[in-house]
Amino acid sequence: MTARDLVPEPLNPLGIDGVEFIEFVTGRPQALGGVLQRLGFAPIARHRSREVVLYRQGAMNLIVNAEPGGADPSATFVSAVAFRVRDAAYAMRHSLDAGAWEVPRRAAAMELNIPGILGSGESAIYFVDRYKDFSIYDVDFVPLPGTDSNPPALAGLHYFGLVQAVGAFRSSEWVDFYRQMLGFRQLTEADFVGILPKGTLLQSPCGRFYLQLIEPPEGAEDIHWDDGLVRIGLGAPDVLEAMRVLRERGVVFIDEGALHPGEKGALTQVYLGSVTFELVASRLAAG
Repeated sequence: MTARDLVPEPLNPLGIDGVEFIEFVTGRPQALGGVLQRLGFAPIARHRSREVVLYRQGAMNLIVNAEPGGADPSATFVSAVAFRVRDAAYAMRHSLDAGAWEVPRRAAAMELNIPGILGSGESAIYFVDRYKDFSIYDVDFVPLPGTDSNPPALAGLHYFGLVQAVGAFRSSEWVDFYRQMLGFRQLTEADFVGILPKGTLLQSPCGRFYLQLIEPPEGAEDIHWDDGLVRIGLGAPDVLEAMRVLRERGVVFIDEGALHPGEKGALTQVYLGSVTFELVASRLAAG
């Protein structure tokens, strides 16, 4: 390694290299697990000391955390995203210096401390630099007997992005947050993809992950609108083929009004009262 390798790139200050994992918190882990398995995720490991299971599909890691937390312990919601970075300690210092708030740490013996900052609502953003020869799962998780630790991705599925609900007229604040903390950049309306082209679209500095910020619709003053991560976007090289494969596994897609599934994308029905996934046409490299 040279001194130059340690200097973050100007347009990618943290050296972000994709997503390491996305996490759900749920009071119904078995029901959520059933939904995930229909989508092609397989449980491959269990946490050594907590009610947490690691699911995987291709290059996607998804964590189901069944420990009580949040205002409603029975709820199911996207609670965190972890980005792969060049140096997690540097990423943490950079974010704190820029005004972020640290996620309280609670690692026990033989567990890793994964640095992270508070995100929208009850969510967190973590920084992981151990993802090549040695991973965070090597310490914290025990493989489930008889499972394939690297189940293949169905129809080339990969993480594409997250949809985040923000308060009315607060999108610009979150654009500044993601730009200053992580180096994301705002795209134009011409860059939108999928079947729900609204809100504000941000692209990660590595170019492989997106955030879509959505505010309450006009005339929705009486709607209860919580800030937070509301939906995972899964990229697919061929959306129609991905839909065919997933439908055979029991996944139901919404087909009404503007939500007509097609080559650009598709939206699943709502599961467990709040969980939905979006397919987006994408040829981004998985990882």
